[in-house]
Parts: sequence; structure tokens; C-alpha cells
Amino acid sequence: MSQDPRRLVVVGASLAGLRAVEAARKTGFDGEIVLIGAEQHLPYDRPPLSKAFLGAAGADGVLPDIPWFRTEETMRDELGVDVRLGSPATALDTVNRTVSVGEEKISYDALVIATGAHARTIPGTEGLRGVHPLRTLDDSLAIREHLEAGARVVVIGAGFIGSELASTARKRGLEATIIEALPTPLVRATGTEMGQAIASLHDLNGTTLRCGVGVAAIEGDGKVERVVLADGSTIEADLVVVGIGVIPSVGWLEGSGLTIDNGIVCDENLWTGVPGVYAAGDVANWFNPTLGERQRMENWTAAAEQGAAAARNALDPDNAKAYGTVPYFWSDWYDVRIQFVGSPDADEVRLVDGDPAAGGRWVALYRRGDRLIGALTVNGQTEIMKYRVQIMKGGSWEDALAFAAKRRLAHEARFASA
Repeated sequence: MSQDPRRLVVVGASLAGLRAVEAARKTGFDGEIVLIGAEQHLPYDRPPLSKAFLGAAGADGVLPDIPWFRTEETMRDELGVDVRLGSPATALDTVNRTVSVGEEKISYDALVIATGAHARTIPGTEGLRGVHPLRTLDDSLAIREHLEAGARVVVIGAGFIGSELASTARKRGLEATIIEALPTPLVRATGTEMGQAIASLHDLNGTTLRCGVGVAAIEGDGKVERVVLADGSTIEADLVVVGIGVIPSVGWLEGSGLTIDNGIVCDENLWTGVPGVYAAGDVANWFNPTLGERQRMENWTAAAEQGAAAARNALDPDNAKAYGTVPYFWSDWYDVRIQFVGSPDADEVRLVDGDPAAGGRWVALYRRGDRLIGALTVNGQTEIMKYRVQIMKGGSWEDALAFAAKRRLAHEARFASA
């Protein structure tokens, strides 16, 4: 790679892609920037798509504001970006340093891949109206129409996105049922014990959650009418939202020479091992030096931070800096906020404050060896970042328990005096 790259290409008009563009300009890069996006839309904020945007009622049929990050004028005039929307990248030639978009070949000096991931679908439902994933703005717009019409909602998959959708439906006063094939939901994100504890929020808020049973068929005459489960039971539905996870969007990279294994394999600098090519966001499988483990994270914070870090390193690889973090994500269900920091891969999980069965506020800590490795809170907004700092510093398990006991006593004292 030349010492002075003149063209940065970012593939993926996502949060990670936008932060890559912004970081490049903030570092003083004054060359060309090309942003390639598969969707017709400018970069937008995904979290509201399953929460506020779906739940807000539009007056006189007018939709609530779409959560754009930047206007077209800002992208063009302030950031000086050549934005190419509506056509996905179709191939990468790392020898000649070109990205193909259909028949067009776009050359690059530095490349950041931020193509994210796409929703898994259920085969055979493609022509059935009322069956949708919830990943994109267009998905959210389609689902919103069904909710406005008072649909009976079935969500397949008890992950965070599906649970947020069910919560939004319940807030609208609609029937909502969640189907989860695993015996315990959210195991990958929070571990077995706490996955069950978080799932109890559905029962407390009138959402039916059925675990340990799969879907045998989704039926209807042109539009969805019912979901047939593996045990033979059926659930009537006007809207089925498929929330069974995502797949990293790497199909276009076949033959590129990049290593693909649950995303694009990168080092701690988000470098793919191919000159000039870096990755960020949901598509990046990178080594996190802070936790000492390889991760592919599907959350807002990681996408934003990685996009910026990848661009800086791509433009100045001789001074590349490792991107390490304590992962953080949040999810809003009903009237509570769920927050998690660290890793759920633990030797022990201990509830240190509150009672999940009673609702309200509670805190659980995760131990690996003699170190605090993770923390989960429900309505613990004043707690969570303190544990994130402890994990970042390599704090001990004993110190974390002592801190938790102190916080619990302080909270009990405040509650008693209220």
C-alpha cells in the first residue's frame, strides 16, 4: 500500500461504515471516499426499528421520524463522500485492488468492509404475506403496517430483537407469542441461568413464551394465517416475525483471499491479513485483546467503535492501534432496560442484587477464574458502567462482590428512606 492513500472505499452504508467515513475525515484524510450500500437508504439507526419507531403512533397516518444518522447534504457537502446506494458489492479483487458493484469496478487504496449481517429466513415462506424478518428499515416499515392494523403477532426466536418486537406489540395492546426452539432463551448472549431470568419478563408482561418446541410450518392462503409447531399445536397469526439470528454478509467475498470463518477473520487491529483491507461491525471476527478471546459482536457500540478504528488503521497501517473493548449492549423490553458488559463465557454466574421473579431491578455478575468477566443488570443503569470499568482494569472477583454488596446496601437504604 502506498504511504499516502488517496482513495478510501467503505463497503456497507451502515453505522460502522458511517463511522469509518467520519473518522477518516477527522484524522485529516482529504482524499476520495466512496461509500457503497446495498440498500436504497442512507445510513440509519437500527435499535429504534424494533422499539420506538415501531411503537410510536403516527398522527393522521404520518410516520414518526425515520432515524437517519446524516442527511444527503451532510454526506455530500460536509463529509465529501461519493455515496453509491441501491446496489451491493458483488466481488473483491485484492490483487488489483478493486471492488465490483455489478459491472463497475471501483478501485481503492484502503478498504473498510462493513457489510454487516443479514437475517436468517425460513425456507418456503418467501411468497407468504405477513412473514417478515426485522433487520432493515424496510422490514420495520412493513411490520409497522401490520401492528397498526391490530395483528395477532407470533415471533419465532426469543432473542433480543424478537423480544423487543413482542414488547412493542404488547404495549400496543396486541396479542404476542414467542416461540423458541431451545429450552432456555438467550443462552449465547447471557448464559443459561440469566437467560431464563430475563425471559421471565415476558410472563410478567402478558407475553406467551413457549420454549423447547420448534416450528413445523407456517401456513396461509397467500398470507399467513397460522403457525404449526413441532408438537402439533397451532397458533393463529396475522404477523409472523422471524428472529432466528443473522448471517455475516460475506458471500460476495468468495475467491477474494480473505479468511472467512463466522465473518471476516481479523487480527486485533481489525486487519484481514490482506494489504489495505480492514473490517468492522457485525461482519468482523476479530481478536479482542482486552478479554483475550476472539469475538464477532452484533451490537451498536462495537459497530460504531470498530468502524472508526478500522478506518484509522487502514489509512495509517504503520501506526495501527489494536482495538480492544469490554463489549456492551442494551435492550429495552416493556418498562425495563437490560444491559450487559463483558463476556457470558463464565465459570460462575451469581445474582448479587434483586430478584428476577419480582421484576424491578436486579444485578448478576460473571466470574472466570478469579476475575470479573461480565455483568448483567435489569434497570441497573447506575451500576453497569462501573462494572465495565472493573472488567477493563482486570478487576478481581472478590473486589466485584465487595463492590456489589456495598451498592446493594446503599440501594436498600435509599429504598427504606423513600
